[in-house]
Amino acid sequence: MLRVAPAGARTILDMSYARHFLDFQGSAIPCTMQKLVVTRLSPNFREAVTLRRDCPVPLPGDGDLLVRNRFVGVNASDINFSAEQYDPSVKMPFDAGFEGVGEVVALGLSASARYTVGQAVAYMVPGSFAEYTVVPASAATPVPSAMPEYLALLLSGTTAHISLKELGGLKEGKKVLVTAAAGGTGQFAVQLAKAAKCHVIGTCSSDEKSAFLKSIGCDRPINYNIEHVGSVLRQEYPGGVDVVYESVGGAMFDLAVDALAIKGRLIVIGFISGYQTPTGLSPVKAATLPTKLLRKSASVQGFLLNHYLSECRASMDHLVKMCASGDLVCQVDLGDLSTEGRFSGLESVFRAVDYMYMGKNTGKTVVELPHSVNSKL
Repeated sequence: MLRVAPAGARTILDMSYARHFLDFQGSAIPCTMQKLVVTRLSPNFREAVTLRRDCPVPLPGDGDLLVRNRFVGVNASDINFSAEQYDPSVKMPFDAGFEGVGEVVALGLSASARYTVGQAVAYMVPGSFAEYTVVPASAATPVPSAMPEYLALLLSGTTAHISLKELGGLKEGKKVLVTAAAGGTGQFAVQLAKAAKCHVIGTCSSDEKSAFLKSIGCDRPINYNIEHVGSVLRQEYPGGVDVVYESVGGAMFDLAVDALAIKGRLIVIGFISGYQTPTGLSPVKAATLPTKLLRKSASVQGFLLNHYLSECRASMDHLVKMCASGDLVCQVDLGDLSTEGRFSGLESVFRAVDYMYMGKNTGKTVVELPHSVNSKL
């Protein structure tokens, strides 16, 4: 059974008769939609992904929600998915994207015990690069409204919050280095470390990003296009840094290892510098790593959010409260300053991925999916 909302009044319809129904605002949910599909395995997103039109709008099962996406998040890992780095068992073609925020426009009967038509939710499930996505109710998170700021918290914010809480050992006075600090997740690592009364150093690629980092409390932004990160760390922090939140990989990883203090901790949450290579990796000085860690009683530990999903709901609730109280800035970048303007519509996802990999984004890269009340798409 399927719960929908025709002409403002919710009813329960048999799913076999629900191929064309009305959403909570009274506009028709179409039979077809657009979505992005991986049709070729490649770390080049443009080569791997195809925009398909006239795809059937999926129907939610008993425990599912049908979400009309308002904003979708662009992540460095999108090309790991298109290159099948994470799950080699997945068979092509498969849907692209894995996080979105929007409104529930239909739902299964069991799901209606917890959610209602018209409710705003954020989610992390495959297939978000689409106009409509079926989301298991258990994978959805209620949010106050379908705004992009809540999308920024969903993956990027919870990654920073949970990893630093579980692995960072943050304490007042600790020195914390955040690489790619002005990016989608780096911005939250900076602010959460400052909230723990740490001294925060953040790497970035421009003076504009340095200014942004200062505005959110970063004590020492380093624009690596002007200053050498290793030299700054050696000269200004001769005792090393206590915690590193690292997402770049390659040469930046090596610099971070060298900068660790005695008993320092390096948390690897990604290595974006290698994602576009055939192997998905960027070279590091692995041969000397054991010696360097041993001499400092230091550690390197990886963090993948998928292994901490049970903590995501509580983390998201905490971050939403911080955002609502003004204690957390959620910077989103919709491409308004890009050459071709705002990222609007699924066709602009390709441009948004390029924009992020060129290092032009400040905060979370997000694409808007406009939808008129009377539109039938």
